[in-house]
Amino acid sequence: MSTKAAKRHKFRAGKMTLLDYFLLVLLTVLSLMIIIPFWNVIMISFATQKEYADNPMLMWPKHPTLDAYRALFQDGRLLGGFLNTFKILLVGLPLSLFLTSTMAYGLSRNKFPGKKGIFFIVLFTMIFNGGIVPLYLVMKSLHLTGSLWSVILVGSFSAFNMILMMNYFQGLPESLMESARLDGAGEWKILFSIVLPLAAPIMATITLFYGVAFWNGWYDAMIFLRKAEQLPLQNVLRTIIVESTTNVSNASSVDALSKSGFSTGMKMASVFVSMLPIMCFFPMLQKHFAKGVLTGAIKT
Repeated sequence: MSTKAAKRHKFRAGKMTLLDYFLLVLLTVLSLMIIIPFWNVIMISFATQKEYADNPMLMWPKHPTLDAYRALFQDGRLLGGFLNTFKILLVGLPLSLFLTSTMAYGLSRNKFPGKKGIFFIVLFTMIFNGGIVPLYLVMKSLHLTGSLWSVILVGSFSAFNMILMMNYFQGLPESLMESARLDGAGEWKILFSIVLPLAAPIMATITLFYGVAFWNGWYDAMIFLRKAEQLPLQNVLRTIIVESTTNVSNASSVDALSKSGFSTGMKMASVFVSMLPIMCFFPMLQKHFAKGVLTGAIKT
């Protein structure tokens, strides 16, 4: 191919086709469909009740206020909810990673005895489960109802996450494990010294999955916990919002309505408060996330 022909081919390859323009427009529209509601939620949390009533699709409040956040944080239960959620994360996240990684490593080894039977049992739980009543009876028999341990143990293992990690471990070279065994390393040494350092993408992915699940969890706490001071953040926010909405619905005058607070603003403020830590945490794991999901989802 001549120099002119090569330049012409390169120029044509750099041009955008009709399909490229269509995909660009489509992705832009989809991005705006995500960004605009998200931005609207944040702006409503800073708006007054009158501004929201005049324009529900508010993009920028003329008179921004922190009343919704002030009312939200003045409730002493919010700090307790944050503290309980951090307790659950502090204990539950390492426990979940330990249980998932150890089982995934065992099932990823070809010579593991009973591998197919154990894997079938784990896979069976993804399709069928006993339901909430047997789970509650198990926790009650272990005397864990009314304790944060019930919430931690219920969410400490996910069959889906284990399968992702197992598939990733199967893609690692077996020669690394064999050479470590020849040097006298045991399975625990191989797992923590060789396998896990090479599995940073999938570990970051599973950490994000478990972290988001623990942070957003509310159903298990509603079932197993009884004391208000034990409730995690999501349950506390739910209680505050329900009380705020109830006060608004029971308000009999304009003055009472203004004193009861802007319930929609509190809802939007609670949404922003609850998702802000995850938004700050996600960028740290983003570079590993796509690789971990892709590699773990493909069986080698």
